[in-house]
Amino acid sequence: MTLQAEFSVTRGDLELEVSLETDAGETVALLGPNGAGKSTIVSAITGLIPIERGTIALADEVFDDADKRVFVAPERRGIGTVFQDYLLFEHMSVAQNVGFGLSKSSVGKEDRSRLVSETLLRYGLNDLANRKARDLSGGQKQRVALARALITEPRLLLLDEPTSSLDATARIEVRRQLADTLGGFSGPRLLVTHDPTEAFLLADKIYILENGRITQFGSAEEIRLMPRTPYVADLVGSNLFVGVASDGDVEVNGHTLHVGDRSIAGDVVATVHPRAIAVYRNRPDGSPRNTWETTITRIEHYGDRVRLLSGDPLPLTIEVTPSAVDALGLDDHTQLWVAIKATEINVQRV
Repeated sequence: MTLQAEFSVTRGDLELEVSLETDAGETVALLGPNGAGKSTIVSAITGLIPIERGTIALADEVFDDADKRVFVAPERRGIGTVFQDYLLFEHMSVAQNVGFGLSKSSVGKEDRSRLVSETLLRYGLNDLANRKARDLSGGQKQRVALARALITEPRLLLLDEPTSSLDATARIEVRRQLADTLGGFSGPRLLVTHDPTEAFLLADKIYILENGRITQFGSAEEIRLMPRTPYVADLVGSNLFVGVASDGDVEVNGHTLHVGDRSIAGDVVATVHPRAIAVYRNRPDGSPRNTWETTITRIEHYGDRVRLLSGDPLPLTIEVTPSAVDALGLDDHTQLWVAIKATEINVQRV
């Protein structure tokens, strides 16, 4: 089962032209800045707005065909959607909100009650069943919205900025829940977000959307290594590593990073800004703890900035000035030393 969307639509000053697809069992992220057209794509796929040209189809069912004037109503598309603001009924209980997903189905009263109970239990909401939605935390509301979307056994799961309304602590918890949920959903999954960390952690493939156009598509690693626009270069500029933290160290693919926070333990994401990495032709004096020798694999020029991509033992994206490149005599295959202060490595639990 594949979602295929190739269409165009105009909303105000935005002229959107998009072509994307996601297969069953695959999570695809649509990543872009505010105003790029992400919400318009969500509205079109879910049937909230008509398209002007093109088609949207899931498997062999066409939802929209502008030329043939085909349009399937939102409630008949079989899409489970978690919107950015959750759209819960604040005066209803958690159980009522979750059960609302079945309100237009043919499920009988007894089966509906059983399905609601099973869904509440599956998403850890059983103890909150009778609590009003207005009394929930942001993370709890997100789980209720997710449970409501999935109780109908949709064919496609669409997540619109699922963690944007949460604080940092809740975001970590919900991101973990999302990873489990996405992994257990057999249909296509489309994640819409402006957060590169969220996209890189949760998605198999990523579409980059800028000003209503898809400017790049690929895996997180492909996009990181070969950004095609200045926006993408900035977006993926931070080095992101998934590792295990313990007593001030983070183990990443057999390499140890020494970090400033000794209190964090377990699975983490470590990020380092490219401008926080110093480069030298010879081993630096003082022997900073995060220092190693490596080789430049690629040099990319972006106006007054130059991106260096380094190889083993830990591939990095490094940002320097053109004058630094000249002064150090850098080119492809140059061997150099890199140094990173422990305090420049940001670590978050995942």
